[in-house]
Amino acid sequence: MRYYVTLPDGDERPIDVVQRPGGRTEVRVDGELVDVDAGAVEGALNVRVGDRVFDLWLEPDGHSYGFVGGGARTRALVESERSRIGEAASRSGGGGGCLVRAPMPGRIVKLLVEEGDAVEAGAPVVVVEAMKMENELCADKPGLVTAVHVAPGENVDSNATLVELAPLDEAP
Repeated sequence: MRYYVTLPDGDERPIDVVQRPGGRTEVRVDGELVDVDAGAVEGALNVRVGDRVFDLWLEPDGHSYGFVGGGARTRALVESERSRIGEAASRSGGGGGCLVRAPMPGRIVKLLVEEGDAVEAGAPVVVVEAMKMENELCADKPGLVTAVHVAPGENVDSNATLVELAPLDEAP
């Protein structure tokens, strides 16, 4: 999965994260393989990148991460390639339904919707554990849940369709 990290000075870095067989995670920054390790510590994520250590936490705006490294505190915007594609589609006024897909291989922790539920854009619909972190996946558009393809405890592949939504004005 590709992520884009934008620092306060506007510098943007592509970061590729790939879950390899056996649970190993491979991380590339600007195309170069980087030795990375992460673990949760007191509500934050402690990340070692090479020989540098950072503490990360989600900022109140829900779209950026605060981090401390080298004695300085700052924040960075982190966007997945998937979210950028979704935002571009919604800006272009693309109609039709919405598919909530797994951004990477993982395990379904919790379903937050059932068939027939109406959801708003940005509403969480499923929780997936990937790379030892729980991730809430949200609807890109408002809609009516027409199909749930997974169950808690189930393992899913990257890009697997988890939940289908129909536009509210076209729902059966």
